[in-house]
Amino acid sequence: MSEVTRPSLSDALTERMLELIRTGGHRPGDRLPSTRELSQRFAVTTPTLREALRRLEATGAIEMRHGSGIYVGADIERLVLPNPNMREMRGAQLLELLGARIVIEPPLAALAAGRATGEELAALQRVLVDAARHLRGQDAELHDANMTFHRATARLAGNRVLHEVVDSLLTVHGAEQREILQIFDDRRRDYDEHLAILEAIEARDAAAAEERMRAHLVDVKTVIEQRLQHPPK
Repeated sequence: MSEVTRPSLSDALTERMLELIRTGGHRPGDRLPSTRELSQRFAVTTPTLREALRRLEATGAIEMRHGSGIYVGADIERLVLPNPNMREMRGAQLLELLGARIVIEPPLAALAAGRATGEELAALQRVLVDAARHLRGQDAELHDANMTFHRATARLAGNRVLHEVVDSLLTVHGAEQREILQIFDDRRRDYDEHLAILEAIEARDAAAAEERMRAHLVDVKTVIEQRLQHPPK
């Protein structure tokens, strides 16, 4: 029998940890056995186990809390994950990501108009109420409210995979969106366009919701193209 290499052992441990979580019926936030207990269970050394745990933590499958233990992560059931290694994007990449959003988000707004419940619409309204409070406040707070609106709208469409795609795209270029907000000071425009999208969803007007979301994202893309062509001095 050939010797198992370190990477293969780490791969096997990763799969066994995921199997432990699945078969044990663990949910996000549940505490898992200690590192010592897991080392004994899987008959591996602590350093080898920690390598597998770090890989799981990088994808959000588990959360290692210093002095507390190992917990099932909030992203354990995600099908689409943002790249945790992305640090800076070139202009062409950013425009491609926005192009992808223009393809994906408008149809999701239309779906949201057709299926959102009264409770879900009320939650979406609260997001814009929160955004309105931050129109004259900190950029970071307004940015978070704006991104929450897009994530929430995608979630109301009822397709988990596409919701996670939108969430991943927003996570990847969040820094650029914050910078655009600061440079072009488009707070009121963003808010008004979001409000128009919400009104179409509330009216159950799928065509209007789709068109308004598309116009909004094209507007954002145009602003970024202008910034790339004529960067601030």
